[in-house]
Amino acid sequence: MKRVEFYTGEPVEPSDLWFRDPYIDQVWETLRRQHVLISAPRRTGKTSVMNHLARNPREGYLVVYQNVQDLSHPAQLFQTILENFFEQSQDLTNQLAQSGFGMLKRAIEIVRNSVDSVSAGGFKIALRNSDPDWEKHWKEHGDSLLAAIRKSQRPVLLIIDELPDLILEMRDRDEALVRDFLAWFRVQRQNPVPSQDPVRWLIGGSVNLTSTLDELGEVAAINDIAIETLPVLTDDQVIEFVRRMLEGREVPYEPDAPWTALKRLGRPIPLFLQLATQDIVRSWRNNPRTITAKDVDAVFDALISSQAAQDKLQHYHSRIKLHYKQPKQSAAYALLGQLSQSASNGLSRRALLSEFVRHLDAQSMELNEPDKRRQFNHLMRDLENDFYIVEIDDESYDFASGLMKAWWKKYYA
Repeated sequence: MKRVEFYTGEPVEPSDLWFRDPYIDQVWETLRRQHVLISAPRRTGKTSVMNHLARNPREGYLVVYQNVQDLSHPAQLFQTILENFFEQSQDLTNQLAQSGFGMLKRAIEIVRNSVDSVSAGGFKIALRNSDPDWEKHWKEHGDSLLAAIRKSQRPVLLIIDELPDLILEMRDRDEALVRDFLAWFRVQRQNPVPSQDPVRWLIGGSVNLTSTLDELGEVAAINDIAIETLPVLTDDQVIEFVRRMLEGREVPYEPDAPWTALKRLGRPIPLFLQLATQDIVRSWRNNPRTITAKDVDAVFDALISSQAAQDKLQHYHSRIKLHYKQPKQSAAYALLGQLSQSASNGLSRRALLSEFVRHLDAQSMELNEPDKRRQFNHLMRDLENDFYIVEIDDESYDFASGLMKAWWKKYYA
């Protein structure tokens, strides 16, 4: 049997993606009749699932995947989709060009007449050159693309990963552009109705899309999309993962070692599970022995300060500054700092609300009581949706990840 490798940065190969088959089946089933939003925080396996969908298409779909995290305009979105069409299915691209999509036809002619542009990956440049006013005409080109796909009758699944990031970039650039795009996108998803449309949209986002649109008053813009939340790994799945990875490398361990890893992880983020288990194996290779619970604890203690964990965990700290507006931004840091110092039973919602109000007062942020409570409720929702915190019992909260809690306490409390 092929040994499964550790994945501590890149998406998991479809053949090595454990525990997700029922979820993937459910996504395909929902796609038969609806567009889908995959909701999952960063580092929890969303992109790995999307890669599986792209590499193992069903129902005759051509799947075109694009990550739009670094884009800032709808024109760039459609240029990226067309570029991926060109790279993945030139036959269909040519068919779309011949269906009356004149701009695409001109771009293909530019590429064919320039060997240099092909070798340099110049199709997107050719697209831009085919219309100097791409940004002005983005709706026209988007309409033409979707009309051409529908005319071809080839089922196409368009995966748009990190759409909330694109929306946030558009918001910072021009809030009116966001509203224009959302209105256009909704019309395109609903006309024709999905059951009669060869085009399907699958949207992913590490930043919670509902929260992002709520701040813009545009939640209704996506209420037609079916939300498929990526399940959290169960305790049994975490234990099985640790056991299989150790046994696949002939690493002996005491029965309580995998359970100790589960306890230290808290709510498991797959990336951290991979990192920790990999370090257990490395510890054994440096000093062959039967791995004990004490060994696992030592690995976790060292992992908190390791460079590998620093690079991954720092992202969670930095992204608050990128995606949370004031006063929620500074308040999020304040609440997480308090939670990182709490005992294993976390803090009550009432205690967190008191800390939130105290922070606002200290920052001289003048809000009336209803606004303070509304901001607090929104912040708690966002921190839960973004996988920072979890409700552990009735009205008490703690960090979702035990590893992140220990790291946050060490460096930011």
